[in-house]
Amino acid sequence: MTERRGGRARSGRRPGGGRRPGPPRDEARNAAFDLLRAVDERDAYANLLMPRMLRERGVTGRDAALATELGYGTLRGLGTYDEIIAACSDRAPEDLDPPLLDAIRLGVHQLLSTRIPVHAAVSATVDLVRRRVGVGPSRYANAVLRRVSNRTLEEWLPIVAPDAAEDPVGHLAVTGSHPRWIVTALRDALGGDAAETAALLAADNERPRVTLVARPGRGSVEELVAAGAEPARLSPYGAYLADGDPASIPAVAEGRAAVQDEASQLVALALTRVPVDGADRLWLDLAAGPGGKAGLLDALAAERGGHLLANDVQYHRARLVRQATREAGVIVADGTVPAWRAGAFDRVMLDAPCTGLGALRRRPEARWRRSPEALPELTALQRRLLDQAAEAVRPGGVVAYVTCSPHLAETDVVVGDVVRRRGDLETLDAREFLPEADGLGGGPYARFWPHRHGTDAMFLALLRRREG
Repeated sequence: MTERRGGRARSGRRPGGGRRPGPPRDEARNAAFDLLRAVDERDAYANLLMPRMLRERGVTGRDAALATELGYGTLRGLGTYDEIIAACSDRAPEDLDPPLLDAIRLGVHQLLSTRIPVHAAVSATVDLVRRRVGVGPSRYANAVLRRVSNRTLEEWLPIVAPDAAEDPVGHLAVTGSHPRWIVTALRDALGGDAAETAALLAADNERPRVTLVARPGRGSVEELVAAGAEPARLSPYGAYLADGDPASIPAVAEGRAAVQDEASQLVALALTRVPVDGADRLWLDLAAGPGGKAGLLDALAAERGGHLLANDVQYHRARLVRQATREAGVIVADGTVPAWRAGAFDRVMLDAPCTGLGALRRRPEARWRRSPEALPELTALQRRLLDQAAEAVRPGGVVAYVTCSPHLAETDVVVGDVVRRRGDLETLDAREFLPEADGLGGGPYARFWPHRHGTDAMFLALLRRREG
């Protein structure tokens, strides 16, 4: 195409016949776009794919930070952004070509939730669409983004969100960018408090800090601090890393420390703090993959002269457990059909498979992938596993039932049903074994929350098997 300026025809070609080079490829935005496409097309896990993608493409420094913010931020805000896109488009978001929609979402995130100037956000997104989707779609993207840029996020929300008085759950779903069913589940777990539910949703949309664990007897918090971390607020073995690659820290690279959420550390510690009479030599991690809690329990058991057996039903997850532990025995078995004799263990950890609603900060795409239809199958499995955990522990021993989900169906209901049916389990007050933390709820269970504790939302029940 030619363009006339000042009476002369100008083209995209140089005088010598070669075409002028276009702007350089925007590696950060292309990586973020490819992340969104992988999540949509093949259900990729963003937190696993993004680091690998950046490493393989050699994207580092500010470009890597920008790609991460754009990719994760867009996934977190997707529900809100789609409502705004719908208000600025003549087609519903679901009717747009998926690659075009993902690129527009990236642009909306830049316009409404970053400090990127409007002209840069629009032009960079339009260029991305032109290169990756097509010239015609780029014009459409330009028109939508120009309309979006007329208002701030704070100005858009009252326009696109349902009225809070008429539809409180719908209002929170749009303003907090979570599916309606998840908002309902979180609100119920918080006792129906709308204001606290809003605070939780906001915390879910914040980028979580990296938390490390120094495995006792093998690494120390002081070593992590010397490498640039700061001591954790709650866990005696924890440390926060503000930036940088955790694998660059020698203790992490050597397996003497690891990345582990602070609540995950504390629920494992709580299990080890419950007094038991008699022998305390053999512990079981019933569903140990990928190995975070097993790594800590293995170190603590070794310090006491005990031994951990770690089990997972999936071979590849058991391999990760093997990498996370040093002295534990690691096996692959179905926890509902145990490969050990009943009553063999003094302590049993059951970190049950769950919806993962407590880790939405770290897995931003999970909120759009999960479905309430999965709950009946999951809760049935949780009941079977908890029953087998109770069979595996000896009388006088203790079981920790943990979920990275606050959903009442996966927590209070599962534990209550199993305890009532069996009749040989005593529910302990889990808060008594977590003196570091307050705000854990009314008991007897302990509940960690992103907005209260800066951790994943994690549930803990401690159960002692009665004698006889």
